Amino acid sequence: MSVPSGSAPAADPVRRTPGRKRRAGVVVVAAAALVSAAASIAPASASLSGAASSAQPGPKPTLVEPDKSFQGNAPVELPSAEANVPATYSGVAAKPYLGWSSWSLQSTNYPGVNPDGPGSFISEKNILAQANAMATKLKPYGYEYINIDAGWQLGGDEYGRPVANTARFPRGMKAVGDDLHKLGLKFGIYTVVGLGFDVYREGNTPIYNAPGCFTRDIVYPDLRTTNGWDQAYKINYESPCAQKYADSIANLFASWGVDLIKMDGVGPGSWKGAPDDPNHNNTEDVEAWWRAVQNAGRPMQYTLSWSLSHRYAETWKANSNGWRIDTDVECYCDTIVRWDGSVKQRWWDLPQWIDDAGPGHWNNLDAINVGVGEMDGLNEAERQSYMTFWAINAAPLFVGDDMTKLDAYGLKLLTNREVIAINQSGNPARPLNQDQLQQTWYAKNADGSVTVGLFNLAETPATVTGKFDELGISGRATVRDVWANQNTKHVSGQVSAALPAHGSKLYRITPNSVGAVSKPADLTATDVSRTTVSLTWRPSTGAKSYQVYANGKQVATSASTSVVVNGLLPQTQYRFEVKGVNGGATSDASAPVTMFTAKSGGPVRYEAEASTSTLTGNAGISGCTLCSGGAKIGNIGGDASVTLNNITVPAAGTYLVKIAYTDGDTSRQSMLTVNDADSYWVNYHGLGDNDWGTPQVVYLPVKLAAGANSLKIHNPTGYIADIDWITV
Repeated sequence: MSVPSGSAPAADPVRRTPGRKRRAGVVVVAAAALVSAAASIAPASASLSGAASSAQPGPKPTLVEPDKSFQGNAPVELPSAEANVPATYSGVAAKPYLGWSSWSLQSTNYPGVNPDGPGSFISEKNILAQANAMATKLKPYGYEYINIDAGWQLGGDEYGRPVANTARFPRGMKAVGDDLHKLGLKFGIYTVVGLGFDVYREGNTPIYNAPGCFTRDIVYPDLRTTNGWDQAYKINYESPCAQKYADSIANLFASWGVDLIKMDGVGPGSWKGAPDDPNHNNTEDVEAWWRAVQNAGRPMQYTLSWSLSHRYAETWKANSNGWRIDTDVECYCDTIVRWDGSVKQRWWDLPQWIDDAGPGHWNNLDAINVGVGEMDGLNEAERQSYMTFWAINAAPLFVGDDMTKLDAYGLKLLTNREVIAINQSGNPARPLNQDQLQQTWYAKNADGSVTVGLFNLAETPATVTGKFDELGISGRATVRDVWANQNTKHVSGQVSAALPAHGSKLYRITPNSVGAVSKPADLTATDVSRTTVSLTWRPSTGAKSYQVYANGKQVATSASTSVVVNGLLPQTQYRFEVKGVNGGATSDASAPVTMFTAKSGGPVRYEAEASTSTLTGNAGISGCTLCSGGAKIGNIGGDASVTLNNITVPAAGTYLVKIAYTDGDTSRQSMLTVNDADSYWVNYHGLGDNDWGTPQVVYLPVKLAAGANSLKIHNPTGYIADIDWITV
């Protein structure tokens, strides 16, 4: 789902029924009061198909954010993240969970799955059939959770606590949980944030174990609504009765033997909850439920859904075991998913969340539907890419397929122990580049090896390459093709693969000799002024500090993985490198970054709405209080574009272009075409809460010609963020 700015998302037709259902962080570039934007954005997420351009891959776009300390990575082979779980979690969610969830089958129109209407798949009979299939086929590989999604509940008891739909679950939920536990499995259940309309009962429903507390005491007098569908009253947590209500449900779930709670409709997120929309800010609900879960007397995971706003990442991390970073992966069509429906968007939505994942709380990419090719709606290349991406990013692996019908290829994907071990190591990958549709994702491991995923997101075959020096690998290495179960020794320079459209490769690269200190990886320029350049890189194994070089001369030392190099000359090209240091041991130099500093008086800002810009299609100027000049260009996409002209630089070379934009979606993408020739993809990390008025910034290294340049921002196949300005 994707929506126009200034409006709520379209309601999910199934889930509206009662009982149903490079650095993380965003920098706000204006400090005034936050306001929503004018409704200038068209309602479609950017489609990313199209041929690759002639531009060479470069460092990925990154968001500016405060520096974060490095927390260390676990070896790929070992699920060793559990040792780092905070005491609060008591081992819960130490690793990403593996299991199955019912919603993918409930949501599909595939013939025969929901014979009695939308969502009718969910029943005690079908749940237990899936559980028996998991116990037989997948439990030996670590899959253990059976998550019962929306549709199990029908109304509430005399205390407003959820009760089962007895037509679907005639023995009740505790009996189902007991049967799951007998199979050695764990029991997951679904709920929705807020107080259900059906249990309010004119405010006269008493709260369990809270004498004198009624539902009228836990809501606002105006009965304001909340959650992603506005199907519940917002709870007022200034009332002590409100915490008692959360406690009563968490304790009830614990008495049923629940092991995982999924809470849906949570905001800010899912295109609701912008700063001027407090009714859809559910942070107090999440905090109250976290307290309730911790005090329920039974270890239970508590997870949040859907499309949570990254602006509140610290709250989600402190008060949950995981969060969905995007909308439903399902296509709500005659298959379960489609590549273009939602699957491929995960490559773009995830980057801002990468540094937030860790023991106790994980980035949830939604169900993994790769097990039944006929039903999945994907070809084998897409199924492998889907599984690979979820695995290398430490996402929970929960199947959405009919496990009674898993095909041979699906079983091969879901039961590869090496791939599962990569996932369970809890070491999320990150992109080396996102300026092209051929992307390299990697994770450095504590033993000096590197996990590498090569992905071709384009609609045509292409070669994708991961360069050793950018990955922090020195000398020769053994390259293991994980899916093919093949090793190639004494490889140097790079890994490269000719991939079909939407295809992938998964490698484990182990250097022949790591040395005392490994080479820094992924050196990136994140800001430029007349006399400074800001650099970041990934940590070196064994390094205690770093030496920074400009044009072969050491210019800085850093104890962290970032530095601002000072004392540079304006409009001068510099080649930067970084070395890791530990006592007398020094690593090889990183892959270099070559960058021009800004000219005297620079960087120069170019307003998107300036009279010198060229607009096509429906692109137009809209007001934006927090934007520079009070305006921006919106409605860009399809035949609508904005071209900023007369971008002048003194010499040909690579310059850091900074783009200010607004995006209330989870993320949107555009192409940046330079002088009608080379094109780069730009990933605009979204706020996810329908706030189209708060600017953010993204950086992109771009090759410019000497003199005047034109920069066209467009996407022929989808809508993009609104553009405020660029600086060079």
